[in-house]
Amino acid sequence: MADPIRNYQTSAVPGVRADIDQGLRAYMIKVYNLMGLGLLITGLAAIGTIMLATTTDPASAVATLPSGEMLTSFGYAIFGSPLRWVVMLAPLAAVFFLSFRIRSMSVAAAQTTFWVYAGLVGLSLSSIFLVYTTASISQTFFATAAAFGALSLFGYTTKRDLSAMGSFLIMGVFGIIIASVINIFLQSSALTFAVSAIGVLVFAGLTAYDTQKIKEMYFEGDTSDVAGRKAIMGALSLYLDFINLFMFLLQFMGDRR
Repeated sequence: MADPIRNYQTSAVPGVRADIDQGLRAYMIKVYNLMGLGLLITGLAAIGTIMLATTTDPASAVATLPSGEMLTSFGYAIFGSPLRWVVMLAPLAAVFFLSFRIRSMSVAAAQTTFWVYAGLVGLSLSSIFLVYTTASISQTFFATAAAFGALSLFGYTTKRDLSAMGSFLIMGVFGIIIASVINIFLQSSALTFAVSAIGVLVFAGLTAYDTQKIKEMYFEGDTSDVAGRKAIMGALSLYLDFINLFMFLLQFMGDRR
């Protein structure tokens, strides 16, 4: 976290403040670049997976979904067999591993783990192409990107302390998780709508909050390894905000097949 006393003292020295601002700018650009590359890997993994999992040739299909999509043997394995639970839970295991082990990992290892995690998320999210039309997925992605950009810019530039709001939003995340688990058994459309609406608001707020928190984590005196780990964790936080915001918006904007 940034040292306000140190920043105040050095701000009086000509040229030091400019150096800090340049360092912060480079740090934030690195965070956004890592996050953007993570999203690119996720998108490519999802598209590649769905291309391998579906076919238009009835002779190559081993199963046909109610929507008319025909699955290959690979598609049936990851979407219809018990292997689908591994596909669903693997990203969760990867993100926990990265979160708890990053302090003892090299920057290169942490970055590689982040790429692997992004790929696993793409593998898991590929199933949305079986539920929603490709056009609506694309439209929702660009809407999410625009909203995310505006919210992150607000979090970066605002002088207001968002820490109190962040605590409330994190509680909201736990509420969403609990409600989603309950709805697995209830199958309530009203609860699904409520969870989606709250999810959009919560992750919109977290985007601004996490951006401000990442900015405050910057410290000019960090070693390259510490700064690299901070950038990766910052990228992971914003990546998760983007993915969750996209998924909740898709439930509103997506056209089902």
